[in-house]
Amino acid sequence: MQIDDTLDATGLLCPLPVLKARKRLQQLASGAVLKIVADDPAAIVDVPHFCAEAGHTLIDQSQDGAQQIYLIRKG
Repeated sequence: MQIDDTLDATGLLCPLPVLKARKRLQQLASGAVLKIVADDPAAIVDVPHFCAEAGHTLIDQSQDGAQQIYLIRKG
């Protein structure tokens, strides 16, 4: 899978990972894939909710140690 952009949101607390993802996705073409790396426990709930509300597709959500990795396709 091609990842078009990566957002490192480690160290950022709610709501900053989602706000930065929204801003980054605005710059991408429709259908582009954004990878987000975060470590905020609230992101587990916030990122899927943001995708559903904004019309993006959460392709994958995984955990790598303390880091969460999200792949979002822009709607």
